[in-house]
Amino acid sequence: MNYGCTFTKEERVSKQTEIDLLFDGASSFMVYPLRVVYVEKKPASGVPVSILVSVPKKRFKRAVKRNRVKRIVRESYRLNKQILCEFLEAENKGLLIAFIYVSNEIGAFGEIETAMKKALNSLKTKLT
Repeated sequence: MNYGCTFTKEERVSKQTEIDLLFDGASSFMVYPLRVVYVEKKPASGVPVSILVSVPKKRFKRAVKRNRVKRIVRESYRLNKQILCEFLEAENKGLLIAFIYVSNEIGAFGEIETAMKKALNSLKTKLT
């Protein structure tokens, strides 16, 4: 399947049961400025990975800044998701992932994209 240039609704974690599962019994690691929380699940609806992006209000009081960071994180995931998706489809596995932004400053796109690549490669190695 082609995982190139889309980020559909099915790729977002939106159900409360999935969110609870993600934060109750999940594993996590840090790739600054992202904290990655993940849990394995059965692949559903043809999409092996569903993600959630969180930027705490404690770090950025203004919604404009929180939304900007979320857009940057989602875009960096969209551009690099094939690193993980192709591997998961071959292994017939599924994942729920939460990316939590932990820095107090809005990072440059290149910095966040580099962290995203490291995070996706780390996930790939942890699942093998």
